Amino acid sequence: MPTIAKRLSCLCLCLISAAVAQAGGKPETPATLPGGTVISVEEGLRLLQAGSATFIDTRNPLNFGKGHVPGARAVAYREKSAYAVDFDASVDHFALDRLPGDTSAPLVFYSDGPTGWKSYKAAMMAIRHGYGKVNYMRGGWADWRAADLPVER
Repeated sequence: MPTIAKRLSCLCLCLISAAVAQAGGKPETPATLPGGTVISVEEGLRLLQAGSATFIDTRNPLNFGKGHVPGARAVAYREKSAYAVDFDASVDHFALDRLPGDTSAPLVFYSDGPTGWKSYKAAMMAIRHGYGKVNYMRGGWADWRAADLPVER
């Protein structure tokens, strides 16, 4: 007969497995962006209203077509690298040439939400390639929709 400790251990493993499965198996992205700025959707809205930044939607074309931040550019990030801060960008694909040519232009990267590694990775790649005003809207499309902010289809 299993001991109480074994039962508790099994229960903990089940709960952890369920939490990981519910999150799609992805950990949340970091809450900081070295060399850039993490912004909320409210800050993103202010930048949108001021017309002072280019929004980069890194989701796949199908999701972009279902709705996106008004005026956003669809620049899908195709990832094969790990969901980690030290990801290997060489195994991923992101069309940096689709970003504005001016590396001082303010950019806002977003994807699905806090587990949307595509936008985090794209923002890091932009920083590594010399872009100086990189914003990462960590709450992404999920928070944008939850806040009932403007949508373009």
